[in-house]
Amino acid sequence: MTALPNTKSRKTYTLNSFMSRCSCGSFHTPEEHWKFMEGMPQDPVDLVADLIAMGQYKPETLKLTEKFTHAELRKALVQQMLAKAKPEQQQICNDLIKQAGGLEEAFAAAFGPHATGFFNDTLRASKFRRRDFLIKVAATAAIVTLASCARENSNTSQSSIGETSTPDNLEKTDLNIGFIPIACATPIVISEPLGFYQKHGLNVTLRKMPNWAAVRESAIAGELDAYHMLSPMPIAVTLGLGSTTFPIQLASIENINGQSIAVALKHRDRIQGPADFKGMTIAVPFPYSMHNLLLRYYLASGGLNPDTDVAIQIVPPPDSVAQMSAGQLDAFLMPDNFGQRAVFEGIGFIHMLTKDLWDGHPCCAFAASQQWIDAHPNTFRAVNKAIIDGAAHADAAENRTEIAKVLSERRYLNQPETVLQAVMTGNFENGLGNTLNVPDRVGFDPYPWKSFAKWISSQLVRWDLMPTEKADYAQIAEQIYMTDLARELAQELGQNPPNEETRVEKLKFDTFNPENPAAYLEQQSQKFNV
Repeated sequence: MTALPNTKSRKTYTLNSFMSRCSCGSFHTPEEHWKFMEGMPQDPVDLVADLIAMGQYKPETLKLTEKFTHAELRKALVQQMLAKAKPEQQQICNDLIKQAGGLEEAFAAAFGPHATGFFNDTLRASKFRRRDFLIKVAATAAIVTLASCARENSNTSQSSIGETSTPDNLEKTDLNIGFIPIACATPIVISEPLGFYQKHGLNVTLRKMPNWAAVRESAIAGELDAYHMLSPMPIAVTLGLGSTTFPIQLASIENINGQSIAVALKHRDRIQGPADFKGMTIAVPFPYSMHNLLLRYYLASGGLNPDTDVAIQIVPPPDSVAQMSAGQLDAFLMPDNFGQRAVFEGIGFIHMLTKDLWDGHPCCAFAASQQWIDAHPNTFRAVNKAIIDGAAHADAAENRTEIAKVLSERRYLNQPETVLQAVMTGNFENGLGNTLNVPDRVGFDPYPWKSFAKWISSQLVRWDLMPTEKADYAQIAEQIYMTDLARELAQELGQNPPNEETRVEKLKFDTFNPENPAAYLEQQSQKFNV
């Protein structure tokens, strides 16, 4: 092959210098790949072995594998396999790990002297046929071998959200994250004092915000790196509902359940159900909030039109108790720490937990702008991972007492610890002389089901908060709720997130099928006449 001299650099070029290396290891165009592969082994393991023997992988590339411990390689393999695998592939991996008694044991069994027995045991316990299983084993072995080739380019740009972040490759480590001082913000808040941000290489300053409009405006202005938002807000801001259009991604859910309808004590003998709220003034924290949508859902079930039969006011959560005490509010649907605070202050009672309207409903979320994510992909990955890590800690019942104590501090929620203990443990007084025990009054499952996005979008349409022509339910869920990434990060943390992206959601008065939100809206209109 004739070399082309470069008189300036004295570097020698060949034709291969102007061609891209194919994923198979050779230099040729994609169109010519079939010619190169003709006659090559079809078995992935044999194929990789032949490619190595033919010198398609440089010796220095293969030696890179020595820089990684077996544990690191195993972790990378499982992450890649599970993050991108189909549900049945994920199941077989889980079957292997379960059969062996753990991840380390699974690898020892798979590549040790008793591998055959291990495989046979797994096959007997699994629904998959032996041929399918062995194909997956061969493919896995090929991925292990090819990992060295992928590492060859690891010093180049690592801008993909799908790559693993470490403190060494973060674009930014000092972050400002905005939050509203409510119990829903627990994962965002506790990740600072309990060290979850630091664990993932970040130094986070938490910025306490006065209301949700301020969060939205600070987000659009670029004054914050990431933020605590209500789960409908990324949809609203991305579509320009009530604000300028500004693409925002919902990275993870902060809390499920965790809200309540509190009623002024003077109405204790009047309120039995939704119809009894007619003529009242009721507060919610923001138009684009689960609080507003769930309140409207509840009132409509009692035959009330939320836009004409009651007066719904927007009130910042920290002001809700004071306004009820001053007689300005008859009721509010707010985060649980304010419903419980009304009981604590002796001015109200808890009429209903939102858990009883929709058990497992989303409330708040962690979010960042698409622009910021694109500029800081590894940092975004790290901070989302830290919050998912913190959420798992918060969700454990044995940690709730500690969490209530941390949240009560002035720099965070600045609420009586007694109030927060009642919310976090679910052991609480309802203001009517009853002590209730509801351990899942609030939960911290960070998984952003795309069915959440579809239900929210349907209700925004229902209450004229979103034009029907903007209601592309599938596209909204796909583009705004980052379900795949949340699943991948949870798996990296050793958690077991769902494989599915949507589920049928069972509410108190109906059932939502995410496959047909438009039909659900029509059913609601016919059933409740509003």
